Amino acid sequence: MSRIIAIDYGRKRTGIAVTDPAQIIANGLTTVATSELLPFLTDYLKREAVERIVVGLPVQTDGTASENQQRVRAFVRRFSQAHPDVPVDYCDERFTSVLAHRAMIDGGLRRSERQNKALVDEISATIILQSYMEARRTQTKTTPL
Repeated sequence: MSRIIAIDYGRKRTGIAVTDPAQIIANGLTTVATSELLPFLTDYLKREAVERIVVGLPVQTDGTASENQQRVRAFVRRFSQAHPDVPVDYCDERFTSVLAHRAMIDGGLRRSERQNKALVDEISATIILQSYMEARRTQTKTTPL
């Protein structure tokens, strides 16, 4: 099998998470400067088999588009032009930063460590990926044979 990559796209930094090749476990991979995201992904795709990319779609709590959504969609267009053979899915990213902070607290990280925005972005990408994987599992279980 091949991996799935999740992206928590930000104006300055982007968190990236990836599955293992069997697509069982989601792990944080890294955080990169957003300006370096496309070259980073291009290099990663040369080294690893990737089934698809999942991009967190920023949505307000009322369901309307957030300020960052236009930038996310523009990036996805650039990525899809550069890599037309890699499908891209969107995943609602509402509350991922809140969940990332909660995971950091629950994990016992000190306050100074929790203020590391790059780590928050990486954990948020992992949460996006876990949510996507769980939704796929649930959909597979409910789909009649």
